[in-house]
Amino acid sequence: MWNKNICLTSRKSIMVILILLVSTLVLAGVLYVPEDIEEIKETPPVNNEETEMWVPTEEDIAYQDSMYTIIKNTQDDITDIKQDIVYILERLDYPDGSYDSIRYVKGGKIDKRRN
Repeated sequence: MWNKNICLTSRKSIMVILILLVSTLVLAGVLYVPEDIEEIKETPPVNNEETEMWVPTEEDIAYQDSMYTIIKNTQDDITDIKQDIVYILERLDYPDGSYDSIRYVKGGKIDKRRN
């Protein structure tokens, strides 16, 4: 049996190697049992009556308000930028068939990207 030439690049050899590798990984994943599993089961549940609820201070409220203001300003800036882009794109398309300095042609490269 071992007197034969074994070609490791043949399809059969590669498939056998892959099947052995995958089956080994599957068995290792199924048979693995973490050692800390009993410790996880023995931990008592957290009692909600013992935990204190976080009450924000005036500084926390001021910080959250400033973050909200920053987010709101950023959203407004993005809305303005989107409106400017729409204005520029609409400005390129003239009803008389003329085009802007970038030679906007209906049905051309820019028109296809725009639509």
